[in-house]
This record gives sequence, C-alpha cells and structure tokens, in this order.
Amino acid sequence: MTRAGWAADAPGVLVLPSGRTVRGRGLRRPIPAGPQPDFGLYLLGRPPPPTAWSSAWLRWPDFWLPSDRKAAVTAIRELHRRAPSERVEVACGGGVGRTGTVLAACAVLDGLAPDDAVRFVRRRYHRRAVETPWQRAFLRQLS
Repeated sequence: MTRAGWAADAPGVLVLPSGRTVRGRGLRRPIPAGPQPDFGLYLLGRPPPPTAWSSAWLRWPDFWLPSDRKAAVTAIRELHRRAPSERVEVACGGGVGRTGTVLAACAVLDGLAPDDAVRFVRRRYHRRAVETPWQRAFLRQLS
C-alpha cells in the first residue's frame, strides 16, 4: 500500500512526533466521514464486527491490559510501521483508555518517554487517554 496517511485535521487523528498519523476512535460512535482506513487495530473483549479493510483484533477488556501482551506489542509495532504510508486507525469501545494507550505506545515507538507520551496524547487526542495505572505501566515496558 502506498497511500498517504490521514489529513492532520481529520476527526480523531493524532500526528505523532515523526509526522506519522494514526486515527483513534470509539466503536460505539459512527465512523467519521471521509476515507476509510487501510488498516485498523481493534481493542475489545470480544471480536469486532467485520470491516471492509484489513484489520487485527486484540483481546483487551475495558480498563485492563491486553490478554496477550507479546501479541499486543507486535500489533502496535505493525500499526506504527504502516502509519507513514497507510491510513491506520486504532479503536476500542469508547475510544479513550485502550485507544489512548495504543496511541501513547506509538508515541513511545516514535521516541518519547512513556510519561511524555501520555501527556502528548492527552494534550493532542483526549484529555483522559490512558485511564489506568496498569495502562501506564504497559507503556513503560515498551521503552
């Protein structure tokens, strides 16, 4: 795939320090208008509905951590790797805690320290992103 990423001003889009763009959203809300993702990473306690685009699912119950942390790190790295040339999104039910944690993980992969990544995502995506202490601990394991 050689498409560019999201427009920086599109709903839910976070521009990472490297310039990569990743869209975060909540699956309980309608999909934003505009182009569809090329790839989506979905963080739910059960499999998400099918999509018209390529996707991956991580079993990740609300307010907790992914059931398989090694698979989660692999999936997050894949999302980050695709972001420069594809429209990638990450989503959970509400689009805040789990989604914010993965967006912060992408910022860590971009070179930010975990605590700086949390502040970055809260400032630029959602003020309550990364909701739990164990989600913050998960980010420290990436660095």
